[in-house]
Amino acid sequence: MDEFKQKVRENWNVHAKDYDEQYQHGLKSAGEREAWMKLLAQLIPEKNARILDVGAGTGFLSLMLAQLGHQVKGVDLSPGMLDKAKKKAKTAKLANIEFAEGDAEALEEPSEKYDIVINRHLLWAMPNPKQAVSEWARVLKPGGRLLVLEFSKPILEPLSKAYDAYSFHVLPRIGELVANDAESYRYLAESIRMHPDQDTLKAMMQDAEFENVEYFNMTAGVVALHRGYKF
Repeated sequence: MDEFKQKVRENWNVHAKDYDEQYQHGLKSAGEREAWMKLLAQLIPEKNARILDVGAGTGFLSLMLAQLGHQVKGVDLSPGMLDKAKKKAKTAKLANIEFAEGDAEALEEPSEKYDIVINRHLLWAMPNPKQAVSEWARVLKPGGRLLVLEFSKPILEPLSKAYDAYSFHVLPRIGELVANDAESYRYLAESIRMHPDQDTLKAMMQDAEFENVEYFNMTAGVVALHRGYKF
């Protein structure tokens, strides 16, 4: 594992213990995570799909999809985050879900295994996002699809300025008060602002040979949901 990924792994291990509590306070999504993820889940209308959740974290999305009857595997770089996810799955008594450590850019999964690959708020932390998108294409079956829920670029200028002010000034202060860690939240804000915008990510998916790629702006583009098909 390279130095950058090791640092990412260690950072999320540290934050695993209070990650869910931070979201309850709306630290990373202004309290809209549940609405974003429910919309994502609605784009999976079929029953009993085989789904790979890349960057599963503490398992919020994986468990939501398993409770809808899908066969779900969640992978993440952080064992600390996965420990919490496994405890949640055990408490929920779900037999159709599993979790394992995994690198989003080099998955230890067979090719053409999954109907759907899904991830959220992950690409901003990837050293090589193009490699990650290509890897996700590899593990999808022909006819399968990729769903990417990611921080993006607000489409309204006034909102863009307000979002930057929140990200760079308010978010680190709340992180300091709630998690005693302003620096990580400052890094998060800086990384998000460097993330590809909606059309750049769309082109990245097309370069990985996804077809019919489209995106849906949410919260006026603060978050965008991209969808593409492998044929």
